[in-house]
Amino acid sequence: MASTAHRVQPGSFLTLHYRLAGPGGDIINTFRDKPATLTLGTGELSPAVEKRLIGLDEGARVTFEIPAGEAFGDRSPEMRQWVARRLLNEMGDPGEKYQVGDVVQFPTPDGMSSYAGSVQQVGKAGDGDGRVDAVLFDFNHPLAGEPVTFEVHLIGVL
Repeated sequence: MASTAHRVQPGSFLTLHYRLAGPGGDIINTFRDKPATLTLGTGELSPAVEKRLIGLDEGARVTFEIPAGEAFGDRSPEMRQWVARRLLNEMGDPGEKYQVGDVVQFPTPDGMSSYAGSVQQVGKAGDGDGRVDAVLFDFNHPLAGEPVTFEVHLIGVL
């Protein structure tokens, strides 16, 4: 008796190839390397992406066009923040040279995880005599506010 394909449901453990792309091209593409493994519902993929996987059968190859802002939210001006060089030195390498476009990992306050920010500007922050050496980071997801193409090949579903 032939076995039926496994179907993706909340909490499924997946082995898959996937590609996330915005208007500027690929952000992640595992098709050229090893497949990814992840568990639905653990935050490894955005809820909008996970929602599109639910109900797909093992072996499926699908491409989804996700509207602007749905996959990773809208861009938020509050997510662009100056970080004082003094603080960056305490958290990492004091000799680090930051350049526009660099992506820097920051620990969460509990130290259990991290988040990333991309360097937007290196210079001075503050007013008048209180200006300090600082780096402007954008903590928005690179695809926030953008339409997203999500291509997937489900290799295994458990």
